[in-house]
Amino acid sequence: MYTGKVAWITGASSGIGEALVYEFVRRGATVVASSNDLPGLERVKAACGDNSAMVHCVPFDLADTSEIIKIVEQQINTFERIDFLLNIGGISQRARIDETPLWLDRKIFEINYFGTIAFTKAVLPYMIRQQSGHILATSSISGRFGFPLRSAYSASKQALHGFFETLYLENKKFNIRSSVIIPGRVRTSISIHALNAEGKEHGKLDDGQAKGILPEHAAEIIIKGMIRNKREILVGRGELFLLHIRRYFPWLFFRIADKIKSM
Repeated sequence: MYTGKVAWITGASSGIGEALVYEFVRRGATVVASSNDLPGLERVKAACGDNSAMVHCVPFDLADTSEIIKIVEQQINTFERIDFLLNIGGISQRARIDETPLWLDRKIFEINYFGTIAFTKAVLPYMIRQQSGHILATSSISGRFGFPLRSAYSASKQALHGFFETLYLENKKFNIRSSVIIPGRVRTSISIHALNAEGKEHGKLDDGQAKGILPEHAAEIIIKGMIRNKREILVGRGELFLLHIRRYFPWLFFRIADKIKSM
């Protein structure tokens, strides 16, 4: 299924993105690996060993999309097609609403929402031309409900649902699939790099996240969800039950969410 295919993965220098690079390479795909961390990308490429030639490092920053069309054109000229686009890169938050300056809300949206849709819009015309493709965006369990210290993060992720559901409805006639990944607790560095009220890194792994599933397990779940063409791919364990509680018992959800220290 993946041999001869091209997968482009953002956030590929760590966490779920890194694990997905290994998973796609193992399955025979060529991978374009992107993030704003070139040394990290090169480390991931080297870790593929004998298959490292299948990984092509293309660094760029989701916060700056001014060159994104040019970057995509360069890769299309090289590979002629993009079969899978996995928008994994993003940034989280650890700050109350009243202490979060508006510039920080905008920064989080620039990365999580505008960076993701700008990249998607740059790739989409080529998928329409080739009459096939699968585009995925990474939301979060808190992209389905509000959560303390995550106001901008939660809002930016919730916005992705509306965009990518519309993307699917408009483009299924071109044989283009669209999925939203909804991770719960996954043991990555996202909480370490989350931004506090001053725009600086949170600098520590949250307790709840430390108990999450490994990125390798998350990657396996995502691949299985892609194969099954799921619109939403849930990634995690028991914490995902909060999605059902929020939907059917909102009063209970707010009681529980108020007591959870980290997600």
